[in-house]
Amino acid sequence: MTDLHTERLILHPVDTAEAERIVAGRPDPEESWAGDFPFDGDVIGATMFLRATAAHGDQQPFGHYVVIRASDGQAIGSAGFKGRPENGCGEIGYGLAPSARGHGYAAEAARSLVALAREHGLTRVVADTDKANIASRRTLEHAGFTQIGADGDLHLFEVVL
Repeated sequence: MTDLHTERLILHPVDTAEAERIVAGRPDPEESWAGDFPFDGDVIGATMFLRATAAHGDQQPFGHYVVIRASDGQAIGSAGFKGRPENGCGEIGYGLAPSARGHGYAAEAARSLVALAREHGLTRVVADTDKANIASRRTLEHAGFTQIGADGDLHLFEVVL
């Protein structure tokens, strides 16, 4: 499992032991977490990763990643794929600890996942966000996604690769 590097971030692929620590809220002594990491979204993402791994085996490279700020080495959120791609399409999700929001990190992480999908031959990446979450909609737009519709309380987005 290889880290993904962007200008300001490291997306570190999570293994089951690390996902279990995130769910429990207990970092390894070698890990540096922002004071408000993990937040609820990180725990949900790590739990989904653990379930998918138990059911289908290793998820990498289409798994779950801890988003680490390169400048200080702190975990500030998570991002990743919501299961293995199907028919050339992968779905992503992301979330940042409140203290890390508003700096463009989520869009940077999403672009990194899109690049990974492209490198592995996917033809499309999709994501969704609550209609009320304007910041997340803007994040997806800044990451190159286009809104393609709505489903109930969700806006649906995609990037065609």
